[in-house]
Amino acid sequence: MKIRPALRDVLAGSTFVVFGLGFAVAATSYQVGTPARMGPGYFPLVLGGLLVLFGVLIVVKGFVAGEGEPIGTVPWKATALILGAVLFFGVTVRGLGLVPSLFVTVFLSALASERTGVVVGLLIAVGLTVLCVVVFVVALQLRLPLLGPWVGG
Repeated sequence: MKIRPALRDVLAGSTFVVFGLGFAVAATSYQVGTPARMGPGYFPLVLGGLLVLFGVLIVVKGFVAGEGEPIGTVPWKATALILGAVLFFGVTVRGLGLVPSLFVTVFLSALASERTGVVVGLLIAVGLTVLCVVVFVVALQLRLPLLGPWVGG
């Protein structure tokens, strides 16, 4: 009897493993520290390890569960919007600052859903931008420029 794995689970788990290994390897270039005195590489290393663990569990589930549903069509518009949003944030956060970059990133990501219109996307973008500013700038007191040099900040 030949075991045919659930392709969706195997591909999803493999993606988690690849990203987890990437985070973990990149984190080793920073000082990791200890749980009591965490360095800048501690959180990415732990996150990478968890992603690898979850990925392996999902791959194993794919082999145990057997054949699953076919993969189906790829939502290319949503994929492009999410990827474009992340790239936009990475390229513009220093120039535009946290607020404009985050707002556009969240707005583009919200539009990736077929069920989210422009008005709801704007509301989500405003809400998450305010939440991130409150959490990271106000509560955690991270020195992140709200507006960058491109917008006169």
